[in-house]
Amino acid sequence: MSYASDIIEQVKAKDPNQPEFIQAVTEVLTSLEPVFEAHPEYQQNKILERIVEPERVIQFRVPWVDDKGEIQVNRGFRVEFNSAIGPYKGGLRFNPTVYLGMLKFLGFEQIFKNALTTLPMGGGKGGSDFDPKGKSNNEIMHFCQSFMTELARHIGPDTDVPAGDLGVGGREIGYLFGQYKRIRNEWSGVLTGKGLSFGGSLARTEATGYGLVYFVDEYLKCHGDSFEGKNVVVHGSGNVAIYAIQKVAQLGGKTLACSDTKGWVYDAEGIDYTVLEDIYNKKRSGHDAGVSLALYVEARPSAEYHAGDGREVWQIPCDIALPCARENTLHLADAKALVANGCKVVGEGANMPTTLDATEYFQANGVAFFPGKAANAGGVATSGLEMSQNSERLSWTFEQVDAKLEEIMRGIYHTCDDAARKYGHEGDFVMGANIAGFVKVADAMLAQGVC
Repeated sequence: MSYASDIIEQVKAKDPNQPEFIQAVTEVLTSLEPVFEAHPEYQQNKILERIVEPERVIQFRVPWVDDKGEIQVNRGFRVEFNSAIGPYKGGLRFNPTVYLGMLKFLGFEQIFKNALTTLPMGGGKGGSDFDPKGKSNNEIMHFCQSFMTELARHIGPDTDVPAGDLGVGGREIGYLFGQYKRIRNEWSGVLTGKGLSFGGSLARTEATGYGLVYFVDEYLKCHGDSFEGKNVVVHGSGNVAIYAIQKVAQLGGKTLACSDTKGWVYDAEGIDYTVLEDIYNKKRSGHDAGVSLALYVEARPSAEYHAGDGREVWQIPCDIALPCARENTLHLADAKALVANGCKVVGEGANMPTTLDATEYFQANGVAFFPGKAANAGGVATSGLEMSQNSERLSWTFEQVDAKLEEIMRGIYHTCDDAARKYGHEGDFVMGANIAGFVKVADAMLAQGVC
């Protein structure tokens, strides 16, 4: 049994009830075999044994009072996974699906994603099983204040810098930051995704979607192609999807369909991102009852809305597919449909939305597949740029941030491409991304000794 296989089996034995974490570890470690052949010092120094174990896991109780005066209790987490190249950095997720295994998967991926940005950021992730959907602003504030009362003692601008993630937008970050500032009596850039009035960065909302499209566009350019005239399908309709759709349109492409948890919409004229933006803002208003993608056809009567599983968008013929929702939302059957209908490029705008068997099918059938740790690194890259602005006590223009973001994302493409080629797997961007991110972190761990 190889070194990587041995560690995968150890993880399965230790964490049998954490399938997402096992999936992420398997995906990363199996692609690193060429590295261990070239660098036996990684095995000698037990790098894998150390890197699959978080440096610190924090779990805590979050009691809060709802609008009816009833006490509610949720569970909070922070997984501080790896700090070899910088302070822990990764989002907070508020969603009923949150549990330790989910956050370990996200935090593990975050290590390598952050390394690829070239910015000094380690890997971490956190959140709670709290669901902000349907809650009033007052209830969300009470929850965030209780959550931060505990979290505040574990984070700091040079220790751990959380950001927003699923269920944690500008509203939640504002409440969290206000409580942190009150508890610590300091103003510091300890949270990213802040509002523009208190240290936030322009282009942060757009960053993940824009970055995804910049990455894909760099691949197209390097192969004598472009987005001009391309048909695109997107899974999702949140911030990532909205601004990916906007950037696709700016580069000459057309997005035919997108989805939410209740259904999907098809617009032959091209999805209008401004309509999606308006629907998303209604969802985030605190008065989101009954708000869904079905509202799109009210503004665009020529479009079609279909209730049901949003995964049906993968049945639509397209040139490029961009999964921008959640993990494991593009299955093998979906991959087969996309390939059969002419799809040539898949870029992950979410964290691990494509199942392993679907990924393998894409690669076996000549589809250029770009994993999330590379393709959706734009969000965390801009979070890192927000940290820089906070440290400098400066605010950069939208154009400045966007230009830095574009430079980073196009650079990540070449980093992944070069790493895959160096280790004999040209065109395998999963392997390239994993190798490039891993080697940077592993070398830092070697330099710092056993810690």
